[in-house]
Amino acid sequence: MPLEDQTTLAGSTDGSFTLEIRRSMLDTRCSLMASSVQILGIRFFSGDVDEAVASMFQRGGFLVAPSGTCFARLREDEMYRRAVLAADLVIADSGLMVVLWHLLRRKSVQRISGLKYLKHLLAKLKREGTGEVFGVLPSERARQKLIDWSRREAFSISMENCYVAPRYGLEIEDRNLLALIEQRRTAQVIVAIGSGPQEKLGHYLRENLSYRPAIHCIGAALGFITGDQAAIPDWVDRFYLGWLWRLLAQPRIFLPRLVRGFELPWLIARYGNALPPLRSRNQNSEKM
Repeated sequence: MPLEDQTTLAGSTDGSFTLEIRRSMLDTRCSLMASSVQILGIRFFSGDVDEAVASMFQRGGFLVAPSGTCFARLREDEMYRRAVLAADLVIADSGLMVVLWHLLRRKSVQRISGLKYLKHLLAKLKREGTGEVFGVLPSERARQKLIDWSRREAFSISMENCYVAPRYGLEIEDRNLLALIEQRRTAQVIVAIGSGPQEKLGHYLRENLSYRPAIHCIGAALGFITGDQAAIPDWVDRFYLGWLWRLLAQPRIFLPRLVRGFELPWLIARYGNALPPLRSRNQNSEKM
């Protein structure tokens, strides 16, 4: 629905307030577009990590950090595609994408890994003591690891603010989670359930919550910090070797995922900054 149509749905007083919010959101989108690089139809933020964190604090919405194995989903999963394109901020987590973009297109994009982003986010939260955080986690073990870590680090997060997500299908709707976040009304929501479902969940929450928190969809990065997964040293992350570190730690899990990353060079060479078309259902069925 066009901006003008949306603002006329409310009465005169509410309509003016809604108009200001819509204008603010439009201004935000325009300013972020000015500091972004478009790759495969996705606008990646091109500032530094502190600017990314500050932007989310100030404006809210949802942030995503697609890894190199996620780009094939753009052609196969319409809901994932829609969520990533609708994200308020997209950071370039994939070192492979950054390198390929430079080699094949002779252009650069600022890499901000999900792990680096999360470390800066948590440091800012702890330093400023800015309210409670709500976490969406993949398992009971992940929740306990987060609670244990928060006690060691004197970081404010309660068991009541930690939600173990169910296994989501292709389409995501979670009324229980929505009600919990509405009740707690935390300014920061960290979604750490893994690429694919988490981007859809972030989009769902932004569209259905009555207020606008900052929703950080950062995948496994939280597990690296809390000890739920094998920790990644800073030098490994800095040299784009996180994928190799995870492969060595859990080869049975990550080898099949890495195979998906082989599509990325072809996608960038073929489509560049354009959004790849969706595969037909028949093509997806044949591939499966």
